[in-house]
Amino acid sequence: MSTKKIKKRIGLFTLNVFFIIICFVGLVPILYAFTLSVSGDGGALTSKMSILPTSFTLKNYAAVFREKPFLLWFKNSMVLSIGTMIIAMGFAIIAAYAFSRFQFRGKRKVLLLLLLLNAFPQILSMFAIFRLFKTLNLINSQMGLILIYAGSMCIFSIWNMKGYFDTIPIEIEEASKIDGASNGQLLTKIILPLALPAIIVTSVMVLIFVWNEYLFATTFLLNDKSYSLAGGLYQLQADDYTRSWPMFTAAAIMVSTPILVIFFAIQKYMVSGLTAGGVKG
Repeated sequence: MSTKKIKKRIGLFTLNVFFIIICFVGLVPILYAFTLSVSGDGGALTSKMSILPTSFTLKNYAAVFREKPFLLWFKNSMVLSIGTMIIAMGFAIIAAYAFSRFQFRGKRKVLLLLLLLNAFPQILSMFAIFRLFKTLNLINSQMGLILIYAGSMCIFSIWNMKGYFDTIPIEIEEASKIDGASNGQLLTKIILPLALPAIIVTSVMVLIFVWNEYLFATTFLLNDKSYSLAGGLYQLQADDYTRSWPMFTAAAIMVSTPILVIFFAIQKYMVSGLTAGGVKG
C-alpha cells in the first residue's frame, strides 16, 4: 500500500474518531437526563454526576401521567402542530409556486419584505398581538395561537418551498401543457409529487417549531387545561416547593420522543428534500 493511501486512511480514521467524540459529548446531557428520569427523588441532589443510574425505576414516568394532565397537554400540542402545519403549508405551497414560476411587478420586493418580517423579533409584537386577541376574544384560544404560528411559519415555508420549486425544470411543465394538462392538474399531478420531499421536510420543520415553541404558548394559553407540552413542562418546575427534577426530565424525554421518531422516519426525505433536481438526459 502506498504512503499516500496510508496517510489518507489515517486522516479519515482520525476524523471519524473526532466526530464520534463530538457526538458522545453532545449525548452526555441527554444520557444524564435519562439517568435522572429513571432515578429516585434524590437523584438530582447527589454531588456526583453519572450517566448510569444507581437504581432503576419508572415511577417518575408513571407520576407524569398520574399527577399531571400530560395526555391533555399532548393533545393540545398535536392540535396546535397539525393545525398550523395544514394552514401554513396550504398557503405556502401555492404562494411559493407563484413566486417561483410567475413574473409580476413587485415580486422581488414582496419576497424581501417577507424575509424582513421573518427576521423581526417575535417578542416585540407580543403586546400588540395580546391587545388584538383580547379585542377578538382569542386569549386562551388554540385557534388564535394557530393563527400566530401559521403566519410566522408560512413565511419560512414560502422561502423554503420556492427554492425547491426553482430547481424543478420548467421543461417538465411545458411538456405537460403541450399534452393538455390544466394549471390545476399541473400543480396537483406533476409539481406536488416532484416536490414531495421538500413538502415533507418543510412540514416537519413547521411541526417541530410549534411542538417546541414556548413564548407564545405560555403567554396566550392561561390555564393548565389549555397548556401545550411546552407550557406543561414549565409548570412542572415552576414551583420551588413541589419541583421534582426526575419527573421533569421524564416528561421532557417523553415530549422529545415523538419528534425523534418523526425525524428518523423521514431521514430518506431529508437529503432529497434539501438538494436540487435536474433534467435527465
